[in-house]
Amino acid sequence: MRRPVSSYPDIMDKIVIEGGHELHGEIRISGAKNAALPIIAATLLTPGWHTLYNVPDLRDIRTILSLMATLGVVWEKNGPDTLRINTADLSGCEASYDLVKTMRASVLVLGPLLVRMGRARVSLPGGCAIGARPINFHTQGLKKLGAEVVLEQGYVEAVISNRLPGGTVYFDFPSVTGTENLLMAAVLAKGTTVLKNVAREPEIGNLIDMLISMGAEIEGRDTDKLIIYGVESLNPAEITIIPDRIETGTYLIAVGAVGGEVKLTHCDPALLPALTEKLRLAGLDLTEMADCFLVRGNGSPLSVDIKTMVYPGFPTDLQAQMMALMTFADGTSFINETIFENRFMHVAELRRLGADIKVDGASAIVRGSGGLTGAKVMATDLRASASLVIAGLAAHGVTEVSRVYHLDRGYENLVKKLTGVGAVIQRKEDN
Repeated sequence: MRRPVSSYPDIMDKIVIEGGHELHGEIRISGAKNAALPIIAATLLTPGWHTLYNVPDLRDIRTILSLMATLGVVWEKNGPDTLRINTADLSGCEASYDLVKTMRASVLVLGPLLVRMGRARVSLPGGCAIGARPINFHTQGLKKLGAEVVLEQGYVEAVISNRLPGGTVYFDFPSVTGTENLLMAAVLAKGTTVLKNVAREPEIGNLIDMLISMGAEIEGRDTDKLIIYGVESLNPAEITIIPDRIETGTYLIAVGAVGGEVKLTHCDPALLPALTEKLRLAGLDLTEMADCFLVRGNGSPLSVDIKTMVYPGFPTDLQAQMMALMTFADGTSFINETIFENRFMHVAELRRLGADIKVDGASAIVRGSGGLTGAKVMATDLRASASLVIAGLAAHGVTEVSRVYHLDRGYENLVKKLTGVGAVIQRKEDN
């Protein structure tokens, strides 16, 4: 049994890309980070050994496991992507600032800790600097379910005297982590809980499957209304993490930008309805099979307009990558970001490569030229990092992307996977 460390030793690495090489071959898609994180948190709900399959090896996974270790959780790996977690002996109910500051998803331990331990103290979260992403969805929701909640000295403190009574919560905005946190808290409530206008992302469906396998009673999977009938206790369970739809989309877009033919395996094409429609309009040839994609591109995409929306709309987590693709398009594209107000931080770096992009509030106008030239750029957040890699793959000359520790948060073996399909890309120490 092990307790993980929270950081990689190569935090100051950079990625160096020689552009202009088509991609040909096969890429295996990893498990979804955004599904694994809440499922790992859900293991706190009941003592015992839980088994998770298809878990990606990412910085964010290591961070939440480090947080869990401070609570008394132990774990072991069986093979490259199977994780066994033992939550039998919890020794704490506080998630400290030192860990939570690096990853917003750490707030997901709030609900499970509260109903397991009777109280929880969790630092206000950090993560990518892409917007406010308020925690009030979590705190107000827990209050409506019967908890006493206060914000004090940078921490959320929640207490219950017995089991939560349950209640009805309406989300003003379908918050993903807010939905997940209240869902996990409600499964052990005394009564029935109704969550309205909830997020419908596939990762939430994966969490619901885990909770049901633990003994929870939940209705409304894949809809905007969840009904949770509280149970007295749960049992340990096992679950397979769904494929990462954002990683899948990132590689689809990369082929569109640089050209080539790539088969993506161990993925689920049904999870990307909005993206596949836009990529076909952009001229890519996509063949969908049960668990794989075959994508062909010529490196000269057509311009398309994008508006990010909650699922099943176009994912905000693919907006930056799509913008990079549109810099190579024939024509002008309009991109409207409706989810996060600061999610155009990659624009300045794409401009360093020669992109013609004008930002007006929550909208960006991209005039495609196809004439990007390699340069030194800096990653500002996870998905911005991916957009710069895509741009570098298709740009003329050499591109250096610094601060790539952001990529480690959400892309498993990105350099290895791209090298395997013909990209000329290296990870080096950044001095």
